[in-house]
Amino acid sequence: MTGPKKPVLTRRTLLGTTAAAGVGAVLPAGLAAAAGPGGRPLRGDQAAIDAAAARLDRGLIALRRDLHRHPETAGQERRTAAAVADRLRAAGLKVTAGVGGHGVVGVLKGARPGRTVAYRADMDAVPPEGIVTGGAEAAHVCGHDIHTTVGVGVAQVLAGLRHRLSGTVVFCFQPAEETLTGARAMIDAGVLERTRPEEIHALHCGPFPVGQFAVTPGSGLPGQDGAVITLSGPDAAGAAQRLAAEIGGLATVAPPETPADLERMVADVQTPDGPLARFVVVGAEAQQPDGEGRAGVRVWYRCWPEERYVEVREEIRRLAKPYAGALVNFPAEPFPAMVCPEREAHALARHLRRRFGPDGATVMHTAFPFNGEDFALFLDRIPGTYSFLGVRAPGDGITKSCPHYGDFAPDERSIGFGVRAMSGWLAERAHPRAG
Repeated sequence: MTGPKKPVLTRRTLLGTTAAAGVGAVLPAGLAAAAGPGGRPLRGDQAAIDAAAARLDRGLIALRRDLHRHPETAGQERRTAAAVADRLRAAGLKVTAGVGGHGVVGVLKGARPGRTVAYRADMDAVPPEGIVTGGAEAAHVCGHDIHTTVGVGVAQVLAGLRHRLSGTVVFCFQPAEETLTGARAMIDAGVLERTRPEEIHALHCGPFPVGQFAVTPGSGLPGQDGAVITLSGPDAAGAAQRLAAEIGGLATVAPPETPADLERMVADVQTPDGPLARFVVVGAEAQQPDGEGRAGVRVWYRCWPEERYVEVREEIRRLAKPYAGALVNFPAEPFPAMVCPEREAHALARHLRRRFGPDGATVMHTAFPFNGEDFALFLDRIPGTYSFLGVRAPGDGITKSCPHYGDFAPDERSIGFGVRAMSGWLAERAHPRAG
């Protein structure tokens, strides 16, 4: 997921062979899957799920810390993928590695008939240029180590209870989310055609209190569009500077600069018809002239709702038209926004509140302006949910729970909440009467 970035037209400035050492790859005693379909259906039995998850808590925290110490950027997730594949195989899942790069797919068949549902977890770390406060090395400051660990934990819990599980759960551990390429690569590799899930679900770390989730009915995260404008003439360099400033003026919201700005943004996304119900985020940068005296302007922008891309493109063309020799080039299509279906999100909110109480789920009514997600490509094909897992520890400053900030330090108790919530949710959705 993206965070506030420098104004250049790359998604990340805007917007394995060995198992993890020292972390056990087998299920704790008592979690091995029982033979046969004995016992009542797992759906609705959160107590059984909680008991199974409790036996995994310590090992999952150790796994997360190991992944955190070994961050791997997009396309380099070999070690992370190997650690995931080993644990899924040890839990008894059917595992396919190397899907769309270093993607790992694990299939868990319950002992009872039901639906096929999928769960996606991203694995890659943030490169130095993607860290808001800067950094010399890649780091897990977007929480993908948490996401991966939660996905492994859910697979282990449901595998240990498969004799009571209805349907099939497909686990997609995705590479290269940070470059907006991993989801497409897995889809192009046929993951949906081979496993045929009816819906897909995902979590992402967010600046909400640990123990709380934020659901996204009808909202989600914006996509991204951009343009390259070429100017010619004797004052091309000066013209590029002026045009960049004019295009930047299309923005309706500025990147947060202080913790107070971040706090306000988190409150605003939870406000119906609030100040972020419609927004445009723009970055425009003038480029140095080339050898023939031509100068350029590189533009990126995000908007909400997604339909505003048409009007923003027209505004950019209008602003560029008076400049000598202006050539405006847009990509064929913007990268799509992630818009989550309302029905599934409201059902998830009910599930979370039953499990964690009335404050277990809050509702996002609009998108975070400076974030994006290639999970959008999955939701373009099948319905599902994308929710935020609260990782803010009591008393912590907000930047410690905001992805892409250099001091990002999620509360590790969030892992247990994520495992318990998603294990119950997937057991519910895989039941034949769900949907």
